[in-house]
Amino acid sequence: MISQTPAITSKLADKMKTVQSRYITCSCVDLRAVAQALRVQMVLDDVENLNYDSLEAVAHLRASERYKEIMQRVTDALAGHEENNRVWTAPSEEDPTYRLLVDCNQLAVDIDNEIGIIHNFMRDKYRLKFPELESLVHHPIDYARVVQAIGNEMDLTMVNLDDVLPQATIMVVSVTASTTSGQPLSPENLQRVQDAAVVALQLDEDKIQILQLVQQKMHKIAPNLSTAVGTEVAARLMGVAGGLINLSKMPACNVQVLGAKRKTLAGFSTATTQPHQGFIYNSDVIQQTPPALRGKASRMVGAKCTLLARMDAYGQDPSGQAGEAMKTEMKKKVDKWQEPAPAKQHKVLPVPDMEPKKRRGGRRFRKMKERYGLTDMRKAANRMNFNQAEEEYIDGEDTIGLGTLGKEGSGRLRIQAQQQKQKLTAKSQKKFGKRLYGSASGAATSGLSSSLAFTPVQGIELTNPLLQAQQEDAQRSGTESYFSEYSGFRSIKGK
Repeated sequence: MISQTPAITSKLADKMKTVQSRYITCSCVDLRAVAQALRVQMVLDDVENLNYDSLEAVAHLRASERYKEIMQRVTDALAGHEENNRVWTAPSEEDPTYRLLVDCNQLAVDIDNEIGIIHNFMRDKYRLKFPELESLVHHPIDYARVVQAIGNEMDLTMVNLDDVLPQATIMVVSVTASTTSGQPLSPENLQRVQDAAVVALQLDEDKIQILQLVQQKMHKIAPNLSTAVGTEVAARLMGVAGGLINLSKMPACNVQVLGAKRKTLAGFSTATTQPHQGFIYNSDVIQQTPPALRGKASRMVGAKCTLLARMDAYGQDPSGQAGEAMKTEMKKKVDKWQEPAPAKQHKVLPVPDMEPKKRRGGRRFRKMKERYGLTDMRKAANRMNFNQAEEEYIDGEDTIGLGTLGKEGSGRLRIQAQQQKQKLTAKSQKKFGKRLYGSASGAATSGLSSSLAFTPVQGIELTNPLLQAQQEDAQRSGTESYFSEYSGFRSIKGK
């Protein structure tokens, strides 16, 4: 049919050359699907400009030999004439069931595109009768059923739409139809619209039969992938990729966008649009995920689909248990993402104890305390007398008070540095005294000691203190305890 329009044929030929040169080395792209998609896009772009009056000039899928052959095979398979219960254990391009499923998947995509073309044809023709209907009923199949039910009737109260639309939509359509500016169609245009509606509904029924066959056979061809994302999604992925083996060779980022359609939002905001919505968005895992997490979930599902497709392509797990396990794992991850962040833990204060706190002691602690302790000058600067103003001085931007420094009533003329007192051990005192006073004995003798001794017999007597100490030391018994204050090392050698 496209050969009737030279303009479309030339454009399609140019695009096909570009596509073939671009994908000539890519095994994952089916050139037939690309050609069909280009053909549909060209027809969608030019259907309004060419202004077709015949449905056959636009929708020609049902008249093709490929469509009739595949639908006959689908009917025979559903009727049981083509039974093949062999379990899929290894990749085989020659398997009849596998080839039938690939053809069915490609045909299902073509049917969706054909329904979209017929929907545009019906809107163009029925817009003269009810222009507001296309904004109230968006789904193509529902639109075809409503158009088939209404026909040329102007009073919608006489039309029963209960089996076609929900009650809320029926009320809106009825109210809008009572105030519409449309006019009844001519018999020729009405017949064209009715024929288009019949063709659209017939294509939808054929698609349902295809999906039934796919659901029956996909569990044998790709058991793990079908269990994880559903038979319909798995069949669409396999059909667009060109087969299960080609799907297993694709990276996860490409599996995620398989089936994505470009949205034209001229003049509208793209803030709330979800990009890269492919076939996997129809899986149960993503549909049960909140909208804010669907982008993250789609990347996860795409990666899992790639792994499962590789398992099914080489028959690693025909039972489908791996697909069920991965589906459970994906649901657990989505639930984990939705968990709130853990609350901040507040530390509880310890129970106050009435026992005094142990303080560190020792020589090192005392030295540190003396080093960093307050001096007398600092203590006086921190002290203030009652009813007396303290003197101040300015240090940059700060004003510093002097407290009681230089004030009367402190009891001191000036601040004096106190000498630090240290306690020496007996051994240290002995060495210190011997070094200062040169005493040979253990006891230190001051240089100010007098040689005059007061005795009760003679009164004042001149004596030698050093000689007296030596005599006392010689007369001391060796059996005295070494705990005595006079104890020390003695030489037993004779002098």
